[in-house]
Amino acid sequence: MFDFGGLGIFVFLLFIVFASLRILREYERGVIFMLGRFWKVKGPGLIIVIPGLQQMVKVDLRIVVLDVPTQDVISRDNVSVKVNAVIYFRVVDPARAILQVEDFMSATSQLSQTTLRAVLGKHELDEMLAERERLNMDIQQVLDSQTDAWGIKVSNVEIKHVDLDESMVRAIAKQAEAERERRAKVIHAEGELQASEKLLAAADMLAKTPQAMQLRYLQTLTAIATDRSTTIVFPVPGDLLSLFKTGQGGDKG
Repeated sequence: MFDFGGLGIFVFLLFIVFASLRILREYERGVIFMLGRFWKVKGPGLIIVIPGLQQMVKVDLRIVVLDVPTQDVISRDNVSVKVNAVIYFRVVDPARAILQVEDFMSATSQLSQTTLRAVLGKHELDEMLAERERLNMDIQQVLDSQTDAWGIKVSNVEIKHVDLDESMVRAIAKQAEAERERRAKVIHAEGELQASEKLLAAADMLAKTPQAMQLRYLQTLTAIATDRSTTIVFPVPGDLLSLFKTGQGGDKG
């Protein structure tokens, strides 16, 4: 006679065995609870979870890319801007990520929003636009220190966009244009100063050497002599006139 009772027990045990088997991937860990109390972290690979006695919470250890929604930030110089960012983090301690916080994804997202507003609010608009690398590092350090108790490591923070009002964009454009004009005037003034210094040095040198002055005079006459369509009245140096008068006096004698 066939024993249906023994077959039923065998099938039940076989069902329990298959129901106890779990397969975790290389990047997954299982936080195991025994009758509601934390027991251990298992994985990866094939693990056994006894139904009814043990429960498993699966945790992904890969880097999570969290997009921080656009936040309204008031800078230190009272300029209203809209800023959004992206956060890169991963779970390094699965037990703490499950035991210390109800939902570590939501908690990290909310903390990222408040930290973004708090850190950027301490800086002026020019710093937000020109020193993003330093601001990214400041935000990353603050987040990493606060999420360490949750078993989370924040590896990187990147500010994506800093959006300004249209009126502020026009004001910045005017400021940049005024700055360019100021630099152009300064460069022009410096050029005039250097040119005047060179002219003064040349005048001093010519004054000390009359022969050089006469040679320069003759070079100028040679340069303008090629243009025959224009009549040019050129002053004669006093030295040449004195030589000419001296020559005439010698003839009279």
